[in-house]
Amino acid sequence: MTELAVRARRQAGALAAAALGLALAGDVVAASLTLSFTDDKGAAVEHAAVALVPIQAQSAVPPQRAEIVQKDKRFTPLMSAIQTGSAVEFPNRDSVRHHVYSFSPAKTFELKLYLGKPAKPVVFDKPGIVVMGCNIHDHMVAYVMVANTPWLGVSDAQGRVRLSGLPVGDYRLEYWHPRWVGKADIARLALSVDGDTAFTLKIESQP
Repeated sequence: MTELAVRARRQAGALAAAALGLALAGDVVAASLTLSFTDDKGAAVEHAAVALVPIQAQSAVPPQRAEIVQKDKRFTPLMSAIQTGSAVEFPNRDSVRHHVYSFSPAKTFELKLYLGKPAKPVVFDKPGIVVMGCNIHDHMVAYVMVANTPWLGVSDAQGRVRLSGLPVGDYRLEYWHPRWVGKADIARLALSVDGDTAFTLKIESQP
C-alpha cells in the first residue's frame, strides 16, 4: 500500500470517528420537556417559573444577560427565570424616576432614583426567589427565580413552558409561582427525561 493510500485511509477513519462522535452527541442532546400549569379548576396558569437542574454534572454554560424593563409604572416581565450569575439590566423607560430594590435573601440590592439605564447591571449570584419593588410606586412588583442551571423558563398565557436540547438523564425540577409569596418556597420533584416528556402540574395556593 502506498503512503498516499495509507494517509487517505487514516483520514477516512478520522472522519468516520468524528461523524460517529457527532451522532452520539446528537443522541445525548435530544430530549425535551413540556410542562403545562393549571389551577384547581383546570384553567391555564401563567407566570410559573421552572428550572431543570441536572443530577449529573454537565458542561458549564456561561450565564446570559437579562432585562427587566420599567414601563407604564410596571415591571416587564412580571416573572423571570435566570441562571445563577446572570447580569440583569433595569432600564427605566418611563418619564418618572423609579427606585428599584429587593430585600430578598437571594439578592439584596438597591437602585436609587434614576431615569434611563443604570451604569451597571445587577448580578444575581445566589439561587432562590427574589421579590423586587419600587420604593416610589408601591404597586410595582416583579419576581426572579435564580437557579443553578441553564434550563429555565416561565409559563405563557396557555400555561405552557417547553425546555429543549436537554441531555437525557435525571433531573430535579424546581418550580414556583408569585401567588406563593409569603406562603411557600420553591417546589421540587425528581424526574427522568428521555426523549420528549410532557406532563401537567397544578398550581394551588401552596405546593
